[in-house]
Amino acid sequence: MTEVAVHPEQQYLRLLALCLHTGDRRVDRTGVGCRSLFGHQLRYDLRQGFPLVTTKALNVRAIVQELLWMLRGSTNVRNLNVRNLNAAGVHIWDAWADERGDLGPIYGAQWRDWPAYGSSIGFDQLAEAIRLLRTDPASRRMLVSAWNVAELDEMALPPCHFAFQFHVATPGRLSCLVSMRSADVFLGLPFNIAGYALLTSMVAEVTGLEPHELIFSLGDVHLYDNHADQAQAQLARAPTWPLPRLELAPSAEIDAFSADDIRILGYAPQARIPAPIAV
Repeated sequence: MTEVAVHPEQQYLRLLALCLHTGDRRVDRTGVGCRSLFGHQLRYDLRQGFPLVTTKALNVRAIVQELLWMLRGSTNVRNLNVRNLNAAGVHIWDAWADERGDLGPIYGAQWRDWPAYGSSIGFDQLAEAIRLLRTDPASRRMLVSAWNVAELDEMALPPCHFAFQFHVATPGRLSCLVSMRSADVFLGLPFNIAGYALLTSMVAEVTGLEPHELIFSLGDVHLYDNHADQAQAQLARAPTWPLPRLELAPSAEIDAFSADDIRILGYAPQARIPAPIAV
């Protein structure tokens, strides 16, 4: 009897169903209300393909542009809203920005410019992690944190995905463990999974490693009440093969990547399922 392969997306769909059917009903910060569960893990083998959900369409361009924006250390939405000849700007962060477009010292600022005690020059955590991957791949210190307690009150939104850690297994396989305190299971989590799959692949490219496993360790996983109908619609669909493929232009430095260097091939999702953001 031939064994039928389990689609990697099924674990996400099971989590979505768990939130919908068994989540604890809660009044949350946004006032929208949600169904919540605590403590879950997702694992993706990046050698199988790029983990974009296929049961609804994601905005791939926004995923790429947001990650590049964070990698530049930018924290102003005006640098993300930029329109070019090929595409409109990305506006996924606009609801949290102030009148100047500023979000405070969120992800990119902490990744690339963490305040260093006694110095006017910040510490580049990502560059240090990449240095260790090249020089000491057995290190257990290849970790980047966005949870700067002293600056949380200055951030428009404290980091949901607050840390990530790299690990190298023999022979040269790069894995990434992402820690999330808060996961919006319908809108945010699929976006985050794809973003970190891209980041892991880019770091693998610049360090000469092979992308291996992407692991998400989730704290509070929640489905907002105004996403319940959309979740039902998505759960009525079956994921489709084959998985998309990521193609990166060769690069030796993480900061050298542009949107033109990143191509996701073979992504043929089912129809988009619109849903409001809970701010």
